Amino acid sequence: MNLGVIIPLAIFLIGIFVIGLLSSKSVAAKSGFLQDYFLGGRELGGFVLAMTMVATYGSASSFLGGPGTAYTVGFGWVLLAMIQVVTGYFVLLILGKKFAILGRKYNAVTMIDFLKVRYKSSAVAILSAIAIIIFLFSAMTAQWVGGGRLIESLTGLQYTTSLFIFAISVLVYVIIGGFRAVAVTDAVQGAIMVVGTLVLLIGVIIAGGGIPAIMQDLLNENPNLVTPFGADGSLTAAYVSSFWILVGVGVVGLPQMAVRAMSYKSSRAMHRALIIGTIVTGIIMLNMHLIGVFARSVLPGIEVADKVIPLLALEILPPWLAGIVLAAPMAAIMSTVDSLLLLVSSAIVKDVYLNFIKPEATEKSVKRISIGVTGILGIIVFLLALQPPDLLIFLNLFAFGGLEAAFIWPIILGLYWKYGNKYGAILSMITGMASYIVIHFYNTANGDLFGVHTVTLPVVLSFIAYIIGSLAIKREAYRF
Repeated sequence: MNLGVIIPLAIFLIGIFVIGLLSSKSVAAKSGFLQDYFLGGRELGGFVLAMTMVATYGSASSFLGGPGTAYTVGFGWVLLAMIQVVTGYFVLLILGKKFAILGRKYNAVTMIDFLKVRYKSSAVAILSAIAIIIFLFSAMTAQWVGGGRLIESLTGLQYTTSLFIFAISVLVYVIIGGFRAVAVTDAVQGAIMVVGTLVLLIGVIIAGGGIPAIMQDLLNENPNLVTPFGADGSLTAAYVSSFWILVGVGVVGLPQMAVRAMSYKSSRAMHRALIIGTIVTGIIMLNMHLIGVFARSVLPGIEVADKVIPLLALEILPPWLAGIVLAAPMAAIMSTVDSLLLLVSSAIVKDVYLNFIKPEATEKSVKRISIGVTGILGIIVFLLALQPPDLLIFLNLFAFGGLEAAFIWPIILGLYWKYGNKYGAILSMITGMASYIVIHFYNTANGDLFGVHTVTLPVVLSFIAYIIGSLAIKREAYRF
């Protein structure tokens, strides 16, 4: 156990806890408990909005799974990963002012609130809650595993013990502080991510003897590592192009991103977030995936690729600096976990319990139930994470694809197409989820259908279903 590494990381965790504790003091101060706990009172400024979007999107997949896959695949995965640079820009550009304005008009605290009022349908709300609970459990499990593996790599503790430490660290400040604590800590964590990735990239280049020497090592090992097609040539043009749907345009359909598009306080804040978020995402994604490829020259033969970042930091940096740098992936994981926890909790409490079970519940009982549900969800995900998969990124991307197939058209066309109605939304969500799960298991057994990513066909099918449902079953115009 390396105390020089652990002490800076422990200070980081304590600092995040203190920030969450201070943030909790403002919960329910202005907008009421639900508005504040699940949406931060709609008061996020541009910098905090940008950083919470970056930190929420940049997860164990970006900081452990992404570099791990780049380590395995080569520069082709770096090229593919850079598609993600414009994700925050797309979310705010497409949803933007209209989503925030309608969210306030409908008094929507969650994305499901918005969908329920827009489509005047309880069935849409129930389907949405089911989709969020099913797919976000996969995403949360990936983050829990990432946090456990990171602490395991740093401390030498058993994986189960490391997972427990991580779970407690996250649950405390999320349960206490809600969305405001999540957003403020995300801003701090986003800044740590940028600095940490820069330091580690410089370190790996120095350790590898410079970029020319690293490139020569990669060429000597496998020339395909420095091509756009990957070490085994599996990154075809069709696959890479279709991946754009998953981590580019399709991100608009992710509930954890969409809810942030209704949480900012002004148009100026949104415009600032567009610029800041795009720049910060670009820096983080490029740095982390380059680090993963370059690490193959410095530390060849790593068996569990998801451990490449902690192993590299421990190998090439002084212990105290490694502890500070490794706060970056820890920040990424924690910032995604806290957002997903709140999202699933809000789906259960706000969208199921308050809408269908006990609408007359008092604010005091809602507060107690919200905190309890968040805690129980954390325990369930902890249990699911006890048996981790080999590569985190694919568990995370499975969840992303399922959510996008379910929500992208009900959100976008619900905002911009007046003939979109509940029949189209219901048919689109069922088609998207069902086809995604079927095609996912088919691809797992037989390889990618038509050579494109799993999410591609479900997104197309769910679009067709939305149009058919809206026009063929019952055509009616919606007044915004």
